[in-house]
Amino acid sequence: MAIDRQTQLVSQDDFWVGRFSAMASGCEVLMHVKDESLAKELLNVAATETWRIEQKYSRYREDSIVSRINSADGKPTGVDSETAQLLDFAFQCYELSGGLFDISSGILRQAWPFSSSSTQPSHDLIESLLPLIGLEKAQWLAPYLTLPAGMQIDFGGIGKEYAVDRTLGLLLNISDAAILVNFGGDIVCNKSPSSDSPWRIGIEDPEALNEAQQLLELTTGALATSGNTQRYLISNGKRYGHVLNPTTGWPIEAAPLSITVAEENCTRAGMLATFAMLQGENAEHFLDQQELKYWVIR
Repeated sequence: MAIDRQTQLVSQDDFWVGRFSAMASGCEVLMHVKDESLAKELLNVAATETWRIEQKYSRYREDSIVSRINSADGKPTGVDSETAQLLDFAFQCYELSGGLFDISSGILRQAWPFSSSSTQPSHDLIESLLPLIGLEKAQWLAPYLTLPAGMQIDFGGIGKEYAVDRTLGLLLNISDAAILVNFGGDIVCNKSPSSDSPWRIGIEDPEALNEAQQLLELTTGALATSGNTQRYLISNGKRYGHVLNPTTGWPIEAAPLSITVAEENCTRAGMLATFAMLQGENAEHFLDQQELKYWVIR
């Protein structure tokens, strides 16, 4: 899959906004700097790093590490240290979620593509895919990962949040200015532009996409959102959200439309937002137990 390597830099009030596309999302970097040349440098670093991560972990590219792992046909695949850290995190998420956060569940897209022509899949199709899901079937002894033949992994559930955190870290090596990184609603910032001027973030209204239902103020840290507002299927009058239960192959019942979580970094915020979505009707109870700030739309 070709990657659009176009960037755009525009001046907005007293900061610069850099934009590009990656990971099927619009990406923005807000930089509270005056120097246009510095803003261009920061944008170039952000876009280059994000495209690197996308190319390395895209399931659509034959030369990605994910494709190499998925095509190993039961043989062990050696990985580099960056991929090993992501795998460590993925296996940790699997354990902490009781098997609900599972990077091997992406194969369910064969049953649930959630495209405009999607229909409710057959029980037989879902049952045929379930034996290929479950990280407990994989063997991870760093730096080697061995998947059973036919099993696949997909870093889609953690890759964007990782890219957000990684990008901000690189930018802060260049400038100590106030910077906010926003990749499709997954957000992190180091500080606000001034003590009396926080970043203002809108939570999308599920009834009116591209409009904010609620405005949040962010001075430091991250926000991540998990939800079913844009990807869903309606069949026989029933709405099926795209957050799937990997143990059953079916969408989580009674899940909120969206959950936004505030945390110190985007990777952790995304993990907790997804964990909560996977709890369905118990999402708020789970979030209350974590003692963190969150916003739920049902």
